[in-house]
Amino acid sequence: MQLKEPSWSQQFINAVVLGPSMDEDDMIVTEVDMWDAFCHFCCIFWKVLFAIIPPSSYWGGIPSFFVALSMIGVVTYVVGELATVLGCSAGIPESVAAITLVALGTSLPDTFASMSAARSSETADAAIANITGSNSVNVFVGLGLPWLYATYHPLH
Repeated sequence: MQLKEPSWSQQFINAVVLGPSMDEDDMIVTEVDMWDAFCHFCCIFWKVLFAIIPPSSYWGGIPSFFVALSMIGVVTYVVGELATVLGCSAGIPESVAAITLVALGTSLPDTFASMSAARSSETADAAIANITGSNSVNVFVGLGLPWLYATYHPLH
């Protein structure tokens, strides 16, 4: 039960400790293999950093929302700066490097989700829904929000 609704201190413990995990469906404990240990130690900084976010059970989840939103802003800033450095060192224009990294960052998770959905289903309906839904959101938000901003703040 502590893993499903952890306290704030338990979040930090869960971020640092590497141990066997339970499968929610079968309640089978799976042992840690070398790949899990490698991924854990590569990501431990991010795990501890995001353990700062208060649990959603505290104060109706409002602090959790705002702290998580600010963490997304911090990570976005870091990715933008890394894209700038990468573009500068590779001789690529800043805007091209940023757009390419953002496109990869938003499309690769969708690609893997669609691939696993297609493999786990006979008809791959979930994969098709994921692809069309993700692209629709990307287009409507990616074009809609700048358009909305430009209508109220014209360039001239």
